[in-house]
Amino acid sequence: MKKRPVHVQVVQHLAPGGIETMSLDLKQFANAEVEVHIVSLEGSKAEMIARWPRLASISESLHFLEKPQGVAPKTVWRLFRLLLRLRASLVHTHHIGPLLYGGFAARLAGVQQIIHTEHDAWHLENNKHQRLMRHSVKLFRPTVVADAQLVARKLEEKVSCAAPRIIHNGINTQRFIPGDQRLARKALALPRDKWLVGCAARLQDVKGHDVLLDALFRLPRQVHVVLAGTGPAESALRQQVMDLNLSGRVHFLGHLDDMPSFYQALDVFCLASHHEGMPLSPLEAQACGAPVVLSDVGACSETVCPATGLLFPAGDSAALGRALERQRKQAPGISPRDFVVRARDVRRMIRNYQSLTSGI
Repeated sequence: MKKRPVHVQVVQHLAPGGIETMSLDLKQFANAEVEVHIVSLEGSKAEMIARWPRLASISESLHFLEKPQGVAPKTVWRLFRLLLRLRASLVHTHHIGPLLYGGFAARLAGVQQIIHTEHDAWHLENNKHQRLMRHSVKLFRPTVVADAQLVARKLEEKVSCAAPRIIHNGINTQRFIPGDQRLARKALALPRDKWLVGCAARLQDVKGHDVLLDALFRLPRQVHVVLAGTGPAESALRQQVMDLNLSGRVHFLGHLDDMPSFYQALDVFCLASHHEGMPLSPLEAQACGAPVVLSDVGACSETVCPATGLLFPAGDSAALGRALERQRKQAPGISPRDFVVRARDVRRMIRNYQSLTSGI
């Protein structure tokens, strides 16, 4: 009996995030004839499952190499031995670090095909990253995928040998659906009579939560902000809330597993990042019926429903305030869900990746 093909994805870490969610979706929606494993270079299984309980149900397919900080040649050796043990036929890497470790290990193990998905464009402005990408593409010969048109253009400009194909990220539109806003707010203990602006992102400086809070200061007291996520910037953001006298108008929810309810509770979703690739959270929010206001960075413009969403210049809290006020005064109309279902559904993404791996 012929053994099933074994596809192995390699990510930097398996903490909650867009790349990591995509890797889980690629496993969940894979062809039943393919065995899929996910390797995290960093972290341990117990640590990551504690931080992200969703991983528990697929723990047998997860592998953690506990890579230390800095360059770690032993991690290549450990990954090489794992690929041999799994009899991997394909390795799929996400971002530059996993490409370096996964590319070396895959070629040493004689893996038939390497796919590399590039999720960000901004890091390619770094000359060291450009050189690493060029050398990696020439040495490992992966099939390079860009998850957005902007990322593809940057690769063509900075790493001309990459010859990227574009496969847009997608989300599960059967999980992220519209719901009863009143019930969602009740479940999350959120006020039912306020206009809620929500953001789901790791609490770190690059995500621009401070810009959102500055914008909130300019808006009527009827407007509240709801933050889902944890991270190193939380204490500074809580201090900013106090300094701006916004206590009672900003709700820190921490890590959430029930993200559909979060999006269903909102009037609008906002991501004020200073840098982005192609974020998934705006797609999830729009699939749940919430319009979005995003900073015009990375490939954010490729995630916005053109009929309902708005963009603003990154870092400009005044412009963000005006965009949110415009959304607040906009009469209900077209749902952004139609845009996501039509153009950014995960099943479409899976079919496009499958076209690259036929028979492997």
